[in-house]
Amino acid sequence: MGIVAGLDSSPDFTRIVVCDTDTGAVLRQGYAPHPVESPEGGGRPSDIDPQAWLLSLGEAAAGGLLEGVQAIGVSAQANAVVPLDAQGNTVRPAMIGGDKRAQVAAADLVDALGGREAWAQAVGCVPQAAHPVTKLRWLARTEPEAAARAAVLLQAHDWLVWQLLGRPLRRTTDRGGASGTGYWSAASGAWRPDLVELALGHQAALPEVIGPSDAAGTTPEGLLISAGTGETMAAAFGLGVGLGDAVVSLGASGSVMAVHSEPLVDHSGMITALADATGLHLPVVTTLNAVRALRGTAELLGLPDLESLSELAMKSTPGAHGLVLLPYLEGERTPTLPHTAGTLAGLRRESMKPEHLARAAFEGMLCGLADALDVLRGRGVEVRRIFLLGPAAELPAVQAVAPALFGTQVVVPQPADYAAIGAARQAAWALGVSQGTLDPRTPPAWQGAAAQVLEPGEELAAGQAVRQQYVSVREQTHPGAFRA
Repeated sequence: MGIVAGLDSSPDFTRIVVCDTDTGAVLRQGYAPHPVESPEGGGRPSDIDPQAWLLSLGEAAAGGLLEGVQAIGVSAQANAVVPLDAQGNTVRPAMIGGDKRAQVAAADLVDALGGREAWAQAVGCVPQAAHPVTKLRWLARTEPEAAARAAVLLQAHDWLVWQLLGRPLRRTTDRGGASGTGYWSAASGAWRPDLVELALGHQAALPEVIGPSDAAGTTPEGLLISAGTGETMAAAFGLGVGLGDAVVSLGASGSVMAVHSEPLVDHSGMITALADATGLHLPVVTTLNAVRALRGTAELLGLPDLESLSELAMKSTPGAHGLVLLPYLEGERTPTLPHTAGTLAGLRRESMKPEHLARAAFEGMLCGLADALDVLRGRGVEVRRIFLLGPAAELPAVQAVAPALFGTQVVVPQPADYAAIGAARQAAWALGVSQGTLDPRTPPAWQGAAAQVLEPGEELAAGQAVRQQYVSVREQTHPGAFRA
């Protein structure tokens, strides 16, 4: 038996899990918030000194948490860019998160390369405000002096791995993290330095992309550091998803990702072609309206929380007496309707009751995610099982509706630090390969996540009727929205 650690540096905190290399059992855990001041007006900052990540890491690992650990894997927040000068110093704070200030830069980049299809063909995604390539364009236009000094471009997990190894001359990343930058192609497995130049105005050094089971290096103390990966890829690896599996994540916005054997090129821009942490691919489709639609409905009905909304919805029946909610409250990305609004259809005297509106909110949210699933299925992605993530996945109304609407088995894993667990699993893989006990093509077979399994059952026919009703309203309101 060996011991490995996985750390996940999320936007707000660092979590560390120490795991058994053979089974994946979590032996001990650590946690620390990031020491970051909120910007004026609250909310999350768009910039952060990456040293805050190291401070948080040190605090999370305090008290001998890493004693006996042989290898560490690193997961970190997606879309962060750490620009370094030629000496390896940051030229400005790291640009993180869904950076809305870069929205104009995103549109600018799309036009500069010749449109959405050109980007989809080049790197498997169309630039959005959060993408690193878009942040580079914003930097070149807004802070040209800092942009001119940017000689090396790293992401959050790249920078942390580099720091743990003592800032060596060799800088590395993995294909999962690279696939989210907007300047690496999952299809070719290569960087697109021309797109860095298009965005930043000049070339910059990019880290070496190493394999899923490769080690980034070894510390002077003999601690092996694995390749690291993005938070999304680490969570999928920690869950143990494989071919035939999809993950539906219920946050304020929603996302659907599935494991696939090859990269997808989607000219509509609805699919983002990411790579996973094992050598396969993770096509992702995002919706802008998931739990925010539930919260808006709860506020409208004067309910204190989502639990109350769920309880009320369970008093209605499938189809909500003909009430249909298209939950496009913030515009929508899937389908591409950035300037639209939500629609409430089917109002009749008998349907104008709070419980039917509550039910319509849950059905509308999940039908929107079923639309996202259909985008993937329409491109040949097989989905036989769905993992449902997020606090809202525990709500009875979600669990009552989801299996029938999705038309397949739904798995609701118990809450856990899956990104950190995925990072630890990667560390165990790299350690096993270095010791000759594991195949570099086959990750360690850890125990699966404890979960509740839900089957469509007798509700399947009712669920499909609800879905058809939703699609009918969507087509009447936004004809041809999915024929872009």
